Amino acid sequence: MKKLTLFSIFLAAVVIILGAYTRLTDAGLGCPDWPGCYGNLTVPLSEEKVAQANAAYPDRPVEAFKAWNEMIHRYFAGTLGLCVLAIAVIALRQRDKGTPVKLPLLLLGLIIFQAALGMWTVTLNLLPVVVMGHLLGGFSVISCLFILYLRLRNSAGDAPKTKQAPIASAMHDQDITDLPQAKIFQRNLKLFAFVGLGVLVTQIALGGWTSANYAALACTEMPICESGWQDRIDIAGAFSVPDADNYEFGAHDYGERVTMHIVHRFGAVVTFLYLLALGINVLVSRYATNKQKFVSAFMLVALCTQVALGLSNIVFMLPLAVAVMHNAVAAVLLLSLLNLIFTVFRILENDQVFGLEKQSKAPFSVPEPLQGAYRKQQAFRNQQARNTSLHESEYASLRGSYQDPLSGSTSSHILPKAPGGFHG
Repeated sequence: MKKLTLFSIFLAAVVIILGAYTRLTDAGLGCPDWPGCYGNLTVPLSEEKVAQANAAYPDRPVEAFKAWNEMIHRYFAGTLGLCVLAIAVIALRQRDKGTPVKLPLLLLGLIIFQAALGMWTVTLNLLPVVVMGHLLGGFSVISCLFILYLRLRNSAGDAPKTKQAPIASAMHDQDITDLPQAKIFQRNLKLFAFVGLGVLVTQIALGGWTSANYAALACTEMPICESGWQDRIDIAGAFSVPDADNYEFGAHDYGERVTMHIVHRFGAVVTFLYLLALGINVLVSRYATNKQKFVSAFMLVALCTQVALGLSNIVFMLPLAVAVMHNAVAAVLLLSLLNLIFTVFRILENDQVFGLEKQSKAPFSVPEPLQGAYRKQQAFRNQQARNTSLHESEYASLRGSYQDPLSGSTSSHILPKAPGGFHG
């Protein structure tokens, strides 16, 4: 199941990239029907089928390039759906072995909803709310798959074999996390990481809304927009859905698209600063584990890459490869933050387990006011034990050195009947 989940993560990443490529090549309506293409399982290529397709959809003549983009995206999405279905079935069959069940079932529900959003994307002619929801649904699927993979990889029955260096690193991490200050740090990190997750998801949604309304090139100057952008701000209009028969190439006016773009830029600044502070805080903290520092370093690399890609989209007028990578790196950034949150949960969970074990093994605990007297009592008992050991060693030496005056032999029974002695 773990290998199937890992393969599904790869498929989900491919689907996200293909979805971005389909959207950016204006192929969202390359096939005007769903789930087939002009009533066929594949793109119509013969002259007869092309003529039939054009007659059935006169407003949407066949464009083979766009149609193939759309259908390849659907093929991969359908394969991903079958893999998630298989994961859910395996989880139900192995639920007695401790295999997670709720998350696979949630994934199955997400995939079904994603299929519905894919259908509505076509039937509602690229309605922006549906397009943005379809994008967020894809990110949700890959996130749930990644969390499921982390849980399966870290399960007790499937723990990977570790060498000496990882064991030493784990022991070092355990020494760190046992400190009271480290527990406080981990709880605070959990809170701030979840806030960062909310900030990042909001920014991804803003990017999806900007792309769904074809506002990526509404501003082509730095750092904010062209001169006079202040007079074009229209928040209410930018985040509303105007009435239109077809939303391809956008239905908002220029001022509303400028507003979308500017809000997305400000969101990018907030997201960059917050995640940068979060990652640096983990890197410099003495209470973060080695794995958390590695994940944070990876997250910072992804963050800087994402900002560079966003700037390249503006400077180079939205190159197709750069725009597609902008979507892909957003997914990588999201997964790295989820990995950081997962490490925090693992540490806090292990801390609770170890705390319960220590509590069950300890016969009693000494209250804080009595700890001084308790230590003095223990020191007195230790001194008594040392004195007793000394007396016994002296007695043994006397026994070994006593010589019987009658027989001339050494006796091992000095004071055999001494009153109050060992036989008294």
